[in-house]
Amino acid sequence: MSRASFRERVRYWFDNTMAKGTAALVGWLSLVSLALIVVVAGLTLWLAPGEPAPGMSAGEVLWLALMHAMTPSKIASDKGSVPFMAVMFIGSLGGLFIVSILIGLLSNGLKAKVDRLRRGRSRIVERGHTVVLGWSDQVHTIVGELVKANASQRGAVIAILADRDKPTMEEELRERLGDTGRTRIVCRTGRPTEPRDLELMNLGSARSIVVLSPEGEDPDAHVVKILLALAKRAGVHPPVVAALASSRNLAAARLAGGPAVHLVDSDDTASRLIVQSSRQSGMSVVCMDLLNFDGGEIYLRTEPELVGRTYGEALPAYRTATVMGLSRPGGVTLNPPMDTVIDSGDQIVLIAQDDSVIRFGGEPPQPVDTAIVTAERRRPEPERTLILNWNGRAEQIIRYLDGYVPAGSLLEIATDHPKAGVDLMALENLKVNVKDCDTTDRYALEALGLGLFDHVIVLSDDRYSPQHADTRTLMTLLHLRDMQQAHGQRYSIVSEMHDESNRALAEVTEADDIVISDTVIGLLLAQLAENRHLAEVFGYLFDSRGSEIYPRPAADYVQPGAEINFATVVESARRRGETAIGYRLATQLNTPPHYGIVLNPDKTAKLTLGRRDSVIVLAER
Repeated sequence: MSRASFRERVRYWFDNTMAKGTAALVGWLSLVSLALIVVVAGLTLWLAPGEPAPGMSAGEVLWLALMHAMTPSKIASDKGSVPFMAVMFIGSLGGLFIVSILIGLLSNGLKAKVDRLRRGRSRIVERGHTVVLGWSDQVHTIVGELVKANASQRGAVIAILADRDKPTMEEELRERLGDTGRTRIVCRTGRPTEPRDLELMNLGSARSIVVLSPEGEDPDAHVVKILLALAKRAGVHPPVVAALASSRNLAAARLAGGPAVHLVDSDDTASRLIVQSSRQSGMSVVCMDLLNFDGGEIYLRTEPELVGRTYGEALPAYRTATVMGLSRPGGVTLNPPMDTVIDSGDQIVLIAQDDSVIRFGGEPPQPVDTAIVTAERRRPEPERTLILNWNGRAEQIIRYLDGYVPAGSLLEIATDHPKAGVDLMALENLKVNVKDCDTTDRYALEALGLGLFDHVIVLSDDRYSPQHADTRTLMTLLHLRDMQQAHGQRYSIVSEMHDESNRALAEVTEADDIVISDTVIGLLLAQLAENRHLAEVFGYLFDSRGSEIYPRPAADYVQPGAEINFATVVESARRRGETAIGYRLATQLNTPPHYGIVLNPDKTAKLTLGRRDSVIVLAER
């Protein structure tokens, strides 16, 4: 191979310097300008000595050449000999090109800098901010809830890093969320899987980090890669909350993220909520109320005055807050035995509108003893459940349902999905039948004999896009509601949907519960980002072991139609070994947004419950 010539080496060196950007180009332009000024000054001194004025020094001629190069229009006022005017014309013409090129370079350089800032590539210098890594439909729910949580804080900041255009992210958030009050939202464009891009977020000064599971194929691999990038980054970072789509990837994510990461299993959480909602009408609304920052929130509070007392004695201790369990060194227990003694290391788990309104002490409200009813707990009987449609979490839903229902219960699966019921084995309490059915066909649904079932679960068919699947679900719900009204049937209907915006349409169908899995996971991530110590509380709520939330007939607790206070309901539930946290009014079952559910009512407020109303309790099955 022949050696490069001197000309090629010089050209290669010149190309490399030109590639260094605007600064290098301006440098070369300065050298050319200097050369032009020196040449013009030399020619003037040689060809037109003594012009434009006699006795001018070389420095004054250089200044004159500089002014002609920088201001080409100056030649219009020049006077002198032909050689002098020719030299000044050459200098002005060269200056015209140089100034034009300089303006273009500065304009392009400034535009590139502005574009870089517009794309969001500057480092964040905030402190105590919440960082969101990634982008999905959950981001609107999470950011919206964090804005509500920070409504009383001045200078709160939410920083988002995603591989999307910064102005596009900001515009979408403005359209979905509107005014964010005191909370500022800062967006940065970058890949959360790149440690260099993570440096833009100033993670060392952040309050918490939320890792979103992106849309598309194999989202968990993307989450694991972000966790690896966080682990590789030098220095400490705040607690991390991440969502995973599949339970099979939990072990890998724990290994990648380390002990500072709390993982939310999206499929598992949504599956449990669907099962619980199918058996307890209103369960999804109760959970949504507990998860969002609009109404009652869950707090952990140390109360020295309650040390030595029993859990049952602590139930009426707060007038405007509702006790629901204990957080002990060994873990969280909701609705523990009433004779459990509260130790000094225990924290009270309670529901309150805000931590500022939690007040202990004072004379506890007196229950109306004459209105308390003592009713025997009903023995559970075998249930008949129908599942319409099929998707990837259906098998998990069925296995959780098997843990809830009494032995001898029946489950029928109606769908034309090719994978329906393929791997269902070793169920203890359920007998399963699978039927081929187009769930959007009215006649096919009527052939199922829906009046024989206690519960109907409508799943989202994963063979279709989320919007199309929601459309098919709406069609099925409309058929079910019309059939109920036409035949006078009554069975609970729980549906699974993808898009929160479709909830308003689904409300027309008057389904008992609508589970928006992405919204639930987004709310849970927002709660844990604010207080990761609540992870055990929500984990206990969604677990089939221990006490769970049940809406039960109010007539089993208090006399129907009697004027009482909520302290009476709390006392009646306490005598049954249960914790009352609210009630549901039958007259508002279909009235959004709370659908008749009232959590954490004032214990002294007057209340009248009818036979169709419910008391919401934490209880064993």
